[in-house]
Amino acid sequence: MKDFHVVYEDNHIIIVSKRAGILVQGDSTGDRTLTDAVKEYIKKKYDKPGDVFLHPVHRLDRPVSGLVIFARTSKGLERMMEVFRKREIQKTYWAVVRKKPANEKGKLTHWLVKDEKRNVVTAHDTEVNGSQKAELYYKVLGTINKHYLLEVEPISGRPHQIRVQLASMGCPIRGDLKYGYDRPNADGSINLHARRLYFTHPIKKEPIICKAAVPPIPFWEEFLELDPEDIKQKNLGFLHE
Repeated sequence: MKDFHVVYEDNHIIIVSKRAGILVQGDSTGDRTLTDAVKEYIKKKYDKPGDVFLHPVHRLDRPVSGLVIFARTSKGLERMMEVFRKREIQKTYWAVVRKKPANEKGKLTHWLVKDEKRNVVTAHDTEVNGSQKAELYYKVLGTINKHYLLEVEPISGRPHQIRVQLASMGCPIRGDLKYGYDRPNADGSINLHARRLYFTHPIKKEPIICKAAVPPIPFWEEFLELDPEDIKQKNLGFLHE
């Protein structure tokens, strides 16, 4: 499987869909990163000498697949960071869980505390010292083979937010041993996929809508027929609207 596929590209930003298992940025492992791979792509495609400017605007956890935005210029980076700070971007994820949520759709609010040494986040129902507020909306799209497909829209952008918040309502993501699922996936991934991004390009002032194909794995591909966007593409609103 390729490290990534380009979904959108212009002079200021590039949006790619990454495979599960590749780091967005470097860590103590020293493993090859998505940033390295996209830099190589740009350098080769445009025959650029020297260093290539490229910076991720946000991150996805290593075992997660889907859309990542990179800035290709300092102006693009500054403007895209502002889009994220103002929450002027709609991020839609797909998550597969084995337990059906008590409600078909809803909003989750928690206060998260990250243990940096263990790289684990704990969710609390009320504010505690050192915590950050995290909110998301979810709805059940359908069920196949005793698993449920959830569509999730995080309002905030906290580390491990979707993983720990879904686990906190008793619905850990398939394959996510760190947050309570009982078995790993064979490839080390978890069934969380950054499915769609919707925002106004901060320089071109044009609407950008990107959707990433699910990983080419039979288990994931079964859920494609449940995608409401294939039926009603005009529905670009948030889950709670």
